[in-house]
Amino acid sequence: MAITLPALLATPALKLQRVGTSEATDVPVQWVAVTELEDPKPFLSGGEVVLTTGLRQKSATSQRNFVRHVHASGALAIGFATGLSHERVPAAFLDQADELGLPVFRVPYETPFIAIGKIVADSLSAEHYARLENLLKGHQTLANALLGGGGLPQLLRELAAMLATDVELSQYGTQLAETGSRSSSSSPGDEGRAWHRIPVATGLKDRCTLAIAEPYRRDAITDYAQTLISVELSNQARRRGSERAVVGQLLQDVVRGTLAGGEAAARLGSAGIDIARKQCVVLADVATGQRRALRTLPLPGKYDDVVTAVLEDRLVIVVPASDGESLSRALSTYLHGAGFTARVGFGGGYAQASGLRWSYFEARESLTRGQQVNRPDRLSLTSLLMASEDVPLADLAAEALDPLVAFDERHGAELMLTLEKYLAHNGSVAAVADVLQLHRNTVRYRLQQIVDLTGYDPAVTADRVHLYLAMNVRGLR
Repeated sequence: MAITLPALLATPALKLQRVGTSEATDVPVQWVAVTELEDPKPFLSGGEVVLTTGLRQKSATSQRNFVRHVHASGALAIGFATGLSHERVPAAFLDQADELGLPVFRVPYETPFIAIGKIVADSLSAEHYARLENLLKGHQTLANALLGGGGLPQLLRELAAMLATDVELSQYGTQLAETGSRSSSSSPGDEGRAWHRIPVATGLKDRCTLAIAEPYRRDAITDYAQTLISVELSNQARRRGSERAVVGQLLQDVVRGTLAGGEAAARLGSAGIDIARKQCVVLADVATGQRRALRTLPLPGKYDDVVTAVLEDRLVIVVPASDGESLSRALSTYLHGAGFTARVGFGGGYAQASGLRWSYFEARESLTRGQQVNRPDRLSLTSLLMASEDVPLADLAAEALDPLVAFDERHGAELMLTLEKYLAHNGSVAAVADVLQLHRNTVRYRLQQIVDLTGYDPAVTADRVHLYLAMNVRGLR
């Protein structure tokens, strides 16, 4: 630590003598400034010991003015050299210093100013070296904590010990790790405690934040920890993205039916999916502009180590059958809390690769219900048709529905909405009129427009099935 004024005055070799009535405080001396200027204030920054011989301080007025200027600069004390311009410290000088509470000490003729400056400089150098040494040790401790198997939780524990306060790390609005007992999401002042929040850059729009419990003081080790966290989370995101792409390709082969039997069991097992047990597929679908984030999105809490993939622009999670619904609800809460517009659906629990395939289809069909969390139903004929890679369902949907979509965009006619309600209410014109608050004749008119534009009549069973399939396919895009 830098030398304090009392310690400086007590250095035997300097033979310094305190004069006046103002007491020296234990504030570290930041520097030594030697000056003979009448007004040295512009050249002082505060915290110094000012040394002078009083060469220009011939009158009581100039002496008092000098003391006032030094005091106004924030200096700690004045050292007045005797035996040159003055045989003793002038009385006016001392009176003004005592009035302002500024300590004054006498520097004897035989003590050069440079000797005082050297002692202060040496103490500052020693303090700076100690800080650097501690900082390097801190760097090594944090790096070892992160790379030694403890990961981010251990890094945060070490950082908390260094800062002597609690720290917490959150991403996408969810706590990743913490050293205290209360979440950093609590607002400042809760339970008498406030938090200082530091953003962590990861290259993602994830609101990653390092929170440090008050009292907070800026420390270089915090900057280093911030960098380590940023690099680690970025690396995790890249690894997660690569793994999801690989597993997504594997699941795509299973879903298409091109991978089955022993080879499927072996490859799924290497990805962490034990198909000898009943497995459940959970799907998360988000708004189009948010789908890119699914490639690297971390999962909350205890689900961070489950098998995940991205398939058809949706997040796919494979878990034991018993965890399907609980994960779906936790995932829905997490996604909405992170700002995503999301739907989550899950399929039934089945063993073997074929069971995994059907669980996927059930989960995908459940998403068409549009709820935040969607439970599965048994596979319908619609689902089985949509599961086939050989049926050109996308072309079917486009051929049947694109004329209605285009007409609605030009005229705001709501033909798609009318068709959707008509199919949902089993062809009841009265029910559609009631739901849309329209006259029945208006509904009949719109149905005729649908016939004219598409060539399919919703009142005819075969055409209604065709339009129903097209609407379901469109809902999954």
